Amino acid sequence: MSGDSPPSWRRPQWAHLAPLAALAALTAVWQSVPAWTGLDVTVLPPPSQVISAGWADRTAIAEATGATLQITLLGLLLSVGLAVVLAGALSFLRPLRQTMLPLLIGAQSVPVIVLAPLFIIWFGFGPEPKILLVAVVSMLPLTLATLQGLLSADDEAATLLRSMGASGWQVFLRLRVFSALPFFFTGLRIVASFVVVSAIFSEYVGAKTGLGIYMQLQKNLFRTDLVFAAVLVTIVIGLALFATTYLLEALTMPWERRRKAARR
Repeated sequence: MSGDSPPSWRRPQWAHLAPLAALAALTAVWQSVPAWTGLDVTVLPPPSQVISAGWADRTAIAEATGATLQITLLGLLLSVGLAVVLAGALSFLRPLRQTMLPLLIGAQSVPVIVLAPLFIIWFGFGPEPKILLVAVVSMLPLTLATLQGLLSADDEAATLLRSMGASGWQVFLRLRVFSALPFFFTGLRIVASFVVVSAIFSEYVGAKTGLGIYMQLQKNLFRTDLVFAAVLVTIVIGLALFATTYLLEALTMPWERRRKAARR
């Protein structure tokens, strides 16, 4: 029975508090570094100054956050739609998959810094090129993850469904889609961890407002505390998006939650 998971009573009930403890320790060290080293607070402001400065400028930060969040969410939604459609088409059409898959893998190596100016030239200075840039950057890893899930379906189960008269489309909907869901959400979590960074970067090439523009302005004014405040907001957005993927997974795959609960 050595391969079985350990009983729940052996697991520390406080294990989920470990990240909070680590964050508290890191914050305490950060708060103490300027005092210990004599480092100028304009170089490394302590967390207390970052929070107080951010709160004092909360109106400007909220406005910038709203603009960045709009680009992030719209770009993410567009990338999900494109990734699902493209992965589905590639799973159905082997010649298309053999042609496009190497190109998709190679496209992931194209730096965002190259794409951003081109999108501005092609689509102008409105929100559309920024949303499209976020979607393209996010779509590639999500497409590959979803495609892997679609292709991982049990061949014997597919053969059984076909023997019962199921069409290729019915096999796709009743077997391959459900096989792809865990892969899809894994890819979505990967994308959620960097999509807001892509949105912020897109703002540097033509936006009038947003967290990227805000940080650039405060950097030019040597307001390092406000730069850190904007960075903290970015981290919160990333964590919120990451946590949302687990909520969506639980709502979409309730049987997986019950299976994990039964194993505890």
